[in-house]
Amino acid sequence: MTAAIRDITERKKREYDMSCLVAVVESSHDAIISLTPEGIVLSWNHGAERIYGYPAAETVGRSILFISPPDRETETLMLLKGVQRGEAVEPLETIRVKKDGTRIHVSITLSPIENSDGRVIGVSVVARDVTESKNLEAMLRQAQKMEAVGQLAGGVAHDFNNLLGVILGYTGLLLDRLSLDDPQRKSIEEIQKAGDRAALLTRQLLAFSRKQVLQPKVLDLNTVIAGAEKLLQRLIGEDIELVVISNPTLGLVKADAGQLEQIIMNLAVNARDAMPPGGKLTIETSNVEIDEDYALQHPSTRKGPHVMLSVTDTGCGMDADTKAHMFEPFFTTKEFGKGTGLGLSTVYGIVKQSGGSVWVYSEVGIGSSFKIYLPCVSPELVTAAPSDVPEKIEGGLQTILIVEDEVPLLEVTRRSLEAFGYAILAAKTPAEAIRMSESHPGPIHLMVTDVIMPGMSGAQLASRLSASRPEMKVLYVSGYTDDTIVRHGVLERGLAFLQKPFSPKTLARKVGEVLAPVLV
Repeated sequence: MTAAIRDITERKKREYDMSCLVAVVESSHDAIISLTPEGIVLSWNHGAERIYGYPAAETVGRSILFISPPDRETETLMLLKGVQRGEAVEPLETIRVKKDGTRIHVSITLSPIENSDGRVIGVSVVARDVTESKNLEAMLRQAQKMEAVGQLAGGVAHDFNNLLGVILGYTGLLLDRLSLDDPQRKSIEEIQKAGDRAALLTRQLLAFSRKQVLQPKVLDLNTVIAGAEKLLQRLIGEDIELVVISNPTLGLVKADAGQLEQIIMNLAVNARDAMPPGGKLTIETSNVEIDEDYALQHPSTRKGPHVMLSVTDTGCGMDADTKAHMFEPFFTTKEFGKGTGLGLSTVYGIVKQSGGSVWVYSEVGIGSSFKIYLPCVSPELVTAAPSDVPEKIEGGLQTILIVEDEVPLLEVTRRSLEAFGYAILAAKTPAEAIRMSESHPGPIHLMVTDVIMPGMSGAQLASRLSASRPEMKVLYVSGYTDDTIVRHGVLERGLAFLQKPFSPKTLARKVGEVLAPVLV
């Protein structure tokens, strides 16, 4: 018997290693592709099929240029030439095209495949789809930009409100002194109207910057929509069909009813302007459960039960560039004089301040859909509605301490309240207010104080004086609200607040409301 025995351990080991390598390549979620030096596809793993949508049978033997968009073909050829010279390409982000025509962001690495002589005989390509992370980065940058613009808008509105307070205060005092037939009355009324319009713009800026005062309560969004439906139809015109689809089992939300109406009105106006020849406006409510995956993909969205308000139109739609800027204040696609560019920014601010989120889906020539998500709350949180403030304005003989660091505004506030019979102590700083409180022999029934002042906030001043004057009531005023007032829930605990700018009558009405239980 003659036998020939050959040791194939090394061969079996190489076969095993090769089979492991093939398994790793095929199971990878990344696209792993091998090419000839000229860029012809030799192999195409399952990851490449998943990312690009092409099965391997449709790709082997084709030039890799078939997944490069026309504007990226030169880039691909330059990369291949570099690899042919033995150069490796470190991770590079670029654009590729899927089988269905979708453009995606990919991070690619190219490496030369060399034989034992060091000659390049192929190209290894590893690609990862980074479209989702790029979108998240873009949304984060947009959110950061909106936050910065909001801070600027809020600061501008605060300073502007102080100026408007002086304008509206003095025009109100002048009008109270003029007879109805006085020839100067018309001119002053026009100044007052201009001031009121400017005050509306600042309120919109404050809404965008999330620094306005909300009076949230637990409510049914369907009720808010029903109350606004008749006005909506008149607002959008007869050539636009209004369809309201309400979920009868809709959950409750905690929000400011007036601000929710503002959201609906602004979106309706926006939709109307997108449908000049007419169309269809659909307002729909529903209950949705936001899961963790959706919340991770949409920054600022929280998981859990939400109420969704959807406002959809059949208008002209928006392109990508318009969508990227639509919530920015003063951005508008309308012709000069037809819009302020504050409608959608107001919507954005109100939704964010209400703890919700807003997402927009739009296609050019098809229409737009705004979806607003507000977190659901428990029905047990429902509180009784506050009673209406009486229209009759009465003054009194009570003593009021006014603290305002803007001297012109301090003066007009003093004169306004003196006109209603109140005794006034006026302080330009918190330190001066403390000295006046210590030296004043009689009672101080009310302190009207700005929220934000140099050195000491209005809340800190009130706390400081409460020890010696526990009976003194406090009315806070501000061009925007400090964290101490809104975000820490001080307003919800019953403290009085008045938003700047205000007219003398508005101030007197609020003062009378706060002092109503006080006896001289």
